[in-house]
Amino acid sequence: MPTRAGAALAGLRALLAFATLLGLAGHAPQAAAAGRARTVHATAAGGPAYGHRADVTQFAEEVAERRGLPLPWLRAQLAQARRVQAVRQLVMPPAAGTAKNWAAYRERFVEARRIAAGAAFWRAQEPWLAQAEERWGVPPEIVVAIVGVETFYGRVTGRFRTLDALATLAFDFPSGRKDRSAFFRGELEELLVLCAREGVEAQSVKGSYAGAIGLAQFMPGSVNRFALDMDGDGRIDLQRNGADVVGSVAHFLAQAGWERGLPTHFAVAAPVDSRERAELLAPDIVPRFSAAQLAEHGAVLDEAGRAHAGPLAFVELQNGARAPSYVAGTQNFYALTRYNWSSYYAMAVIELARALRQAR
Repeated sequence: MPTRAGAALAGLRALLAFATLLGLAGHAPQAAAAGRARTVHATAAGGPAYGHRADVTQFAEEVAERRGLPLPWLRAQLAQARRVQAVRQLVMPPAAGTAKNWAAYRERFVEARRIAAGAAFWRAQEPWLAQAEERWGVPPEIVVAIVGVETFYGRVTGRFRTLDALATLAFDFPSGRKDRSAFFRGELEELLVLCAREGVEAQSVKGSYAGAIGLAQFMPGSVNRFALDMDGDGRIDLQRNGADVVGSVAHFLAQAGWERGLPTHFAVAAPVDSRERAELLAPDIVPRFSAAQLAEHGAVLDEAGRAHAGPLAFVELQNGARAPSYVAGTQNFYALTRYNWSSYYAMAVIELARALRQAR
């Protein structure tokens, strides 16, 4: 990695400067639950504190040893964490039987107000978007679309205390879905490392119900690994500094394997045989098939797809009661899913990017 967030963040000294660090990657499903999240308000009070629980105390001791942080400081930070029931509700998947609908999902993000806001963001950040494209090969419209899908260009960044959200999911992850408590313990640790480095209180940072913070919704670990001081002003501000937002998003995608000049996907018709179709869908969004292998299984690629030399993923997008849509995703499609493990998310970014390019 050419630039690490640790060096750039060293210039941050004040609480307000750090509290503006925002942005997702490694990402929790912020976009997928945005509609539900709008109806839930975070509160610091109301839930039990974590300061005296044995598992939290053990966690503090392990982090102190692993990261070289003062144990009294860690205990003091974790003592401020509160369990938030709304976080546990929001992280749950939709009710069983809820049909996925790509057309409805697309409509939420590819709409006039978001396109207009994205065009304005593009105009304001055009020099930085050009620099990011030159450096990492990520097109401006892709960067702008990610910010649009994640937070509507800063309109929806989350009002939960990040400390509370991560502690809740680290130590009281709800039953009824795959347990991701280990992931959230890791992100809680990254938040504490970040706060210790900057000399600020963890409770001052706010973000989404899943612990993502800022315009581009980076998880704390992604801030540490990928955030950049793009404009060289000595600090990283991923809430108000568009240059840093643009550079950090492009840098993340580059580290996720984005390839300069490569399309995100190709048109493809699904095999008629359901068994062949199921075999192609088994790897999900991971590109594992050559164009020839897709053809052997009965999938029909467009001309550009047939000429593609790299691996492809056979991606299904369900449309409720109607027939599904299909695309053949490239490595760049897969890179977008490193932001959020969802083919619907990746296609929403791609479609919004296309609309933004047309608006230009």
